[in-house]
Amino acid sequence: MRINAPARLAVAWLTMFLVGTELFVFSPLLPVLATDYHIALSSAGLSVTMFSLAYMVSAPLFGYFSDRIGRRRVLIGSLLAFALANILTAGAANLPCLLAVRLFAGAAAAGVSPSIYALVGSAAPPDHRATWLALVVSGLLVSLAIGASAGGLVGSLVGGPPVFLALAGLALVLVWLNRWVWPCDHDRAAGVIGAAASDPLAVVVLVRRLIPMVLWSTGLYGVYTYLGAGLTAVGFSTRQTAAAILFYGCGAIVGVLVGGRVADRLGFRFTASASFAGLCACLLLVRLAFDAGRFVELALGVSSAVAQLFFPAQQAGLANDFPRQRAAVLAWNNSALFLGISLGSIVGGEVIALGSFGADLITSAGIALAGCIINAILVPGRVRVSQ
Repeated sequence: MRINAPARLAVAWLTMFLVGTELFVFSPLLPVLATDYHIALSSAGLSVTMFSLAYMVSAPLFGYFSDRIGRRRVLIGSLLAFALANILTAGAANLPCLLAVRLFAGAAAAGVSPSIYALVGSAAPPDHRATWLALVVSGLLVSLAIGASAGGLVGSLVGGPPVFLALAGLALVLVWLNRWVWPCDHDRAAGVIGAAASDPLAVVVLVRRLIPMVLWSTGLYGVYTYLGAGLTAVGFSTRQTAAAILFYGCGAIVGVLVGGRVADRLGFRFTASASFAGLCACLLLVRLAFDAGRFVELALGVSSAVAQLFFPAQQAGLANDFPRQRAAVLAWNNSALFLGISLGSIVGGEVIALGSFGADLITSAGIALAGCIINAILVPGRVRVSQ
């Protein structure tokens, strides 16, 4: 049976929407979780840290196995584990149980995302591969705008468990859909995971290229992880918080679409540095908006759009530097992203515990400024690793 391209793209998009919603929904749910478990917000934020650390460590391992036992097989198994992790999250009785379950969920998500990217990349026509992958990645961004805000709103009304049970149900539906749209002839990999590691130059270039990603995600998610708590602290209602996160997510969608065009025209290094500098300035503006109690939603939307200019520039730079190892290198880039998310949740939690969300904004702005400087120093204009 021949499966058409729109069906595959739709299922892949929904799968990434699910993974993104499961990650991003924790920001608006943090106040609910803190109340349910009678813990501090910084302790609740460790749930994001656990998920991100597990994802970061597991992604390369799942990439290795998917190349050897089949991407479709790893995807289906990971989605089943993902559904189980969300059921267990809904039933977690205390903070230690929740953190253990979040480790499990992060590992399961690490098997889903790389497998989807690899399957889509293999199925796409060569001259439309980037377009197909961009459409799938947009599922993550839409989950930030819609999935997280809707999940946060539902969670504030009926509690966190129904949200996670709904995510588990969607994961089980996607198990069936992915089995349908990805036949076994798309289950074999190209076998390039270890190629970059065989060349010392490739390793050096890759490490240099991943440091800005870590700094970017640390600064960005040091704010986003505690955004729901920060909005609540300044008197935002549940509906206002959901609306603000919707603005933030819409800004991210605009930013990533614009960022791809800017990077094509002006270069990936310039675009990444401009995003860092703009993020630094925008986070300071968000702090002013919070203090004034006005234009908070607009400031959040603009800061998110400016921040997301970086991501397509980073992806384009890696694709240029590693033309024959793109899949493997972009998987390592995802690990660097989640390392930064983990660091951001830790740093943000400590700053808030010692100060306030306003202090967290200033700290993250400083991290973005450091990223701008380091990006300009470490990232070459163009270095192609051609083995």
